[in-house]
Amino acid sequence: MFDLYFSQGAQFFSDSALWVLFSVSFLSATLLPGGSEAVLIATFAIQTFSPMTIIAIATLGNTLGGMTNYWLGWLLPNRTQQENQGHKALQWLHKHGYWALLLSWLPIIGDPLCLAAGWLRMKSLPVLSMIMLGKAFRYAMLGAVFYGFF
Repeated sequence: MFDLYFSQGAQFFSDSALWVLFSVSFLSATLLPGGSEAVLIATFAIQTFSPMTIIAIATLGNTLGGMTNYWLGWLLPNRTQQENQGHKALQWLHKHGYWALLLSWLPIIGDPLCLAAGWLRMKSLPVLSMIMLGKAFRYAMLGAVFYGFF
């Protein structure tokens, strides 16, 4: 009985692995807790899709999740005219500007960085570019580790 459920679950995952990867990547980049690394590695392991496709789907989902945080921050009252002391994400953005968003993939500080970028009314195209570059680099490095390049 267990074998039947396990094989059905494995079949479902292999049939919909990219959707699962996209969804988990998206949700893990929002303010919700979670990570996408395990699903990324599982998707690599089933060897159904090319590594570039897997990295692209994970990057797309995670970037859209980061941009969701950005737009949520945009909905908050404008703080660009007020003193922005306190939160580390705000300090990083003031010190490093758009470049700080390359670290949006980091646990704990990454989600607030995206939220703070919206709150500070940073321009959306550079924000999108930096978030996507940082997240793509992260997934590419995880892929390189999985495939034994490091």
